[in-house]
Amino acid sequence: MKRLELFFSFLLLPLDFLMIVLAGLSAYYIRFAKIVTQIRPAVFNLDFGEYFKILIFMAIAWLVIFSFAGLYRIKKGSRSIIAEIYRIILACSTGFMLIVILIFARRELFESRFIVLVAWILAIIYISFARIFIRLIQRSLFKYGYGVHKVVIVGASKTTDNLIHYFFTHKDSGYLVIKRLRDFNIEASKELEEFLKIKEADEIIQSDPNLSKTDIIRMYDFADENHLTFKYAADLLGTKVLKTEMSEIAGIPIVEAKKTPLDGWGRIVKRIFDIIISSLLIVILSPVMLLVILLIKIDSHGPILFSSRDDGSPLFRVGQRGKLFRYFKFRSMVPGTDSMRYNELIENNIRSGGPMVKIKDDPRITRIGKFIRRWSIDELPELFLVLKGDMSLVGPRPHLPEEVAKYEHHHKKVLTIKPGITGMGQISGRSDLTFEEEVKLDTYYIENWSLLYDLAILLRTPIAVLKGRNTE
Repeated sequence: MKRLELFFSFLLLPLDFLMIVLAGLSAYYIRFAKIVTQIRPAVFNLDFGEYFKILIFMAIAWLVIFSFAGLYRIKKGSRSIIAEIYRIILACSTGFMLIVILIFARRELFESRFIVLVAWILAIIYISFARIFIRLIQRSLFKYGYGVHKVVIVGASKTTDNLIHYFFTHKDSGYLVIKRLRDFNIEASKELEEFLKIKEADEIIQSDPNLSKTDIIRMYDFADENHLTFKYAADLLGTKVLKTEMSEIAGIPIVEAKKTPLDGWGRIVKRIFDIIISSLLIVILSPVMLLVILLIKIDSHGPILFSSRDDGSPLFRVGQRGKLFRYFKFRSMVPGTDSMRYNELIENNIRSGGPMVKIKDDPRITRIGKFIRRWSIDELPELFLVLKGDMSLVGPRPHLPEEVAKYEHHHKKVLTIKPGITGMGQISGRSDLTFEEEVKLDTYYIENWSLLYDLAILLRTPIAVLKGRNTE
């Protein structure tokens, strides 16, 4: 662990304390500000000195809660800012509940619910901004070489090239490649030993999973002897069985390779989350949907929803485990032109080489259809499919049966879970991604799902919608 990392990790403790105290003081002065007392006069007498003592005590108690929430856990590499803010909200909310319980137990301890509520909100805001500021300072220092991890990368694979390119283009990542070795035979070991007499290194990363076991063991021993941190890229099997569960049958330990954390309680939590959020969004967005219905009827003849094929048969999409479900969304095309993309318009397909068909400058789209597609408003009826249970808010996009029929073996991984309205592909490039890139992103999501991940994707979706795409 670099000294600069330790310094910034230690700095978070007094910084959080100051932000909590500042939030409490701000709430106090807001409550007794003239503009607030004119609206709601203060009918209690709260001595500042007594309040400040309580505030200091509560700030210390909150720091203990923050510690249990993992906000001071020292680890190499920083968690995403969304993950950190999520932990801050949870920790502050736990501290808020502690105050509520104390107020309930001892009424005389505190009398202003307004101050408590405002202090809670301000604490989340102040602490979040303070940590973002510290992170920006740390990354700025990384760009100038302060506190970076000097690494030796061993490998001749595409993964090695990708890592080197990433570290070179992202100066704020905190990593600096000082040497690359193609393998780690005896000659390479001696070469690195001589190199370390001239230059200092912190880590050695084995980035080629195809290296021989002999070379890997030699590399590990070398790192141990020279006090280097040893890291390695997992091989294909190691990646696939990253999530495992141990059980015992007939006295024999059996390891199960878990396909996704979306099993058991994960599945229950995601379903509850889908029901609550989709219900809220349906209520909030109902005026928008009513307006779109009116505009579709005015703009062109035909049904409001796109729910049938050209021959009148129901429109199906492929859901979880390959099961079909009735699908619908707002109609954005001239009726009876759906099959044209497989015939007259196939030459305009911008996603050739895969099972998907996406038409650029699609002539079938109506005037209002172009608008609702641009802003993904045509997909709002999918919220009802989420409420029904056929889809989820977040997941791989649902595809047509004829498209799924062209899947290769590894593509079928995306059918492990329910399809979603948005997902990793939608926030990472939307229709501009190749099908293989989309599958890789969806596979990563499936294997690493968490509720926090869903929240992050949902929050990033509006930003992705604002960006252009080739299929518009």
